[in-house]
Amino acid sequence: MRTVNLPVAYMPLVDAAPLIVAREMGFDRAEGISLDLRLAPSWSSLRDMLTFGHVDAAHLLSPIPVAMALGLGGIATPLSAVSVLSLNGNVIGVGTQLAGRLTDQGYGFDFTDAATAGAALAKAAGDVLVFGVPFPFSMHVELLRYWVAGTELASKQVEIRTVPPPLMAQALAGGEIDAFCVGEPWGSFAVDDNVGALLLPGKAIWTCAPEKVLAVRNNWAETEPHLLGSLMRAVWRAGRWLSNTDSRTTASEMLSRKTYLNVSPELIDRALMGDFTISARGEQRHVDGFVEFFDGAATFPWRSQAKWIAHQLAQRNGIDVSTAERQAARVFRSDLYRRELFGLGVETPGASEKLEGALPESTTVASTNGSLILAPNVFFDRRIFEPTG
Repeated sequence: MRTVNLPVAYMPLVDAAPLIVAREMGFDRAEGISLDLRLAPSWSSLRDMLTFGHVDAAHLLSPIPVAMALGLGGIATPLSAVSVLSLNGNVIGVGTQLAGRLTDQGYGFDFTDAATAGAALAKAAGDVLVFGVPFPFSMHVELLRYWVAGTELASKQVEIRTVPPPLMAQALAGGEIDAFCVGEPWGSFAVDDNVGALLLPGKAIWTCAPEKVLAVRNNWAETEPHLLGSLMRAVWRAGRWLSNTDSRTTASEMLSRKTYLNVSPELIDRALMGDFTISARGEQRHVDGFVEFFDGAATFPWRSQAKWIAHQLAQRNGIDVSTAERQAARVFRSDLYRRELFGLGVETPGASEKLEGALPESTTVASTNGSLILAPNVFFDRRIFEPTG
């Protein structure tokens, strides 16, 4: 079968799995395309590859296209998030010195309670606490700032510095940062490198944080609707394949290859299975659904997710919140998601936005084919975000 070459940029992270699986399992070729996956050295490079037309699509931090729509970051190319590639998947970790102080004061590293972790870290840290994150416009930053503001860490001077994910352990070892928030496998890499310990999964702050999106330029989506549909369907099929627990060992082996993440399969397996080694002492913690690629409408681009991101960015940057939310809603393209996946019989929500943080347990909602079960969706402080109209 003749295929169309489709260049797509990605970063070496576990949550790039849908793109890698789509290529390795042939879901792309079944749709008449051949994914040409191009590894980027940093998020700024990846963003530029997409916006300047070097690639047609990208594995992208969910806040980047929203920030660009708000005029932040210096690049104005309109982007669309046509699906969510993954929910959650980040970890917060600390350097060995801070980890030792936390242990000495009796903190048990339960890996679940964000409020208690914040209080313990505030007590153990000095006046200034420096976090490393992969990019200024990222869910890492949004989760960190939300967590800091809602805990005793608010009394500290918190600084956030940009460090590419594969270099996070090195920055921690060199004393450039005290702690980090990063996507796997790079938090676990820091543990295995004996330079850090894991404090929390990002999921402990928000259980349904949209971490990465499948992003394209608006003009490309308009001029290449058939290629867009083929790409979206291939990636959706890959996410469905990943949702099968029997697929995870194979997925870990795929992602570990030198051409992709170039780390051991065991490191990747921790994130896919949710079984973490959180310290050099070998302490183990389990996180159900640490990273989600499919279940509970995980891939649906809810406009309320975009509005939550815009709300945070607007408040920090002096932008009118209502205007920012309206602009952001046009970035997460639930309309394109429904249009391109309709033929597969994909179960999609009847609504395009919802209250974020309002589902303490799995909940059945109206959908195209009857009903759909959404996963629990709560913030650690139990606040609820109601998007503006």
